[in-house]
Amino acid sequence: MPVPEKSWQDFTRWKKKKQPARRTVSQICPPPRRPLTVADIRPGMENQRLGVVRDSMFQNPLIVKAELGKPRERSCSLPGINFNYGLYIRGIDGGVPEAIGHWNVFKQQPTCPHELTRNYIAMNRGAVKAGLVTARENMLYRELNDIRISDQEDRRQKEPPSVPPNVTFGIRSRPSTPFFDLLQHRYQQLWVQEQKATQQAIKLEKKQKVILGKLYETRSSQLRKYKPPVKLDTLWHMPHFQKASSQLSTFPTEADRQRALKAHREEYAVRQGPLRMGNYTHP
Repeated sequence: MPVPEKSWQDFTRWKKKKQPARRTVSQICPPPRRPLTVADIRPGMENQRLGVVRDSMFQNPLIVKAELGKPRERSCSLPGINFNYGLYIRGIDGGVPEAIGHWNVFKQQPTCPHELTRNYIAMNRGAVKAGLVTARENMLYRELNDIRISDQEDRRQKEPPSVPPNVTFGIRSRPSTPFFDLLQHRYQQLWVQEQKATQQAIKLEKKQKVILGKLYETRSSQLRKYKPPVKLDTLWHMPHFQKASSQLSTFPTEADRQRALKAHREEYAVRQGPLRMGNYTHP
């Protein structure tokens, strides 16, 4: 069934109204923001300054302040809308037609023959056998007798050493902590057993020692042990205090007091000072 011409025109008009108007790139992307200049500064702006003002001041990001309700200026002028960012790579392979038409095959470059390593050990050995010992003689001998290492020997020297198949590289992981032994004080028990075994070994060693014969003392050893007798003088007391008993006792018992006095009398002969108490009594 043919469509009337009038209805078709109405449909095209309605479709044009329905579709949004096309926008250019300049309408979608705002123009690049250029740096501020002295002419752009108005009274009351954040970047208003007193004194000498130059355009270079508004190109320093440390000096430029952000305006109220606007992003901070980066003081960098951007190129126009028609500028393309990035690196432009020019095609050198002909593009898609060249790829479809033929295929570039990589041509293998001719390999240069491998230069064998010189065998300096054999050349030095031969020079010594020939009686050549100086540097010039060795150099001339090497020019005449250029000995090289064969490919098999060179490959054998460069090959890594054979490694067993079951070898594991790296550091072994630390064994887990024996918590049960720590909680049961197992290490303390082992230490106590070791100390007991050591003490028993020392006792056995002492028993197995050969007891020497009786040791006789000489005159020098006897004089070394001799302690000269000391004449004890009675302490002086005031007449009206002679019958008074002591009121202060610094010893726990009387036996301790007598023991201390006995030790003092034994060392009385070798001590110095007016009271025979030692050098530490002097100031």
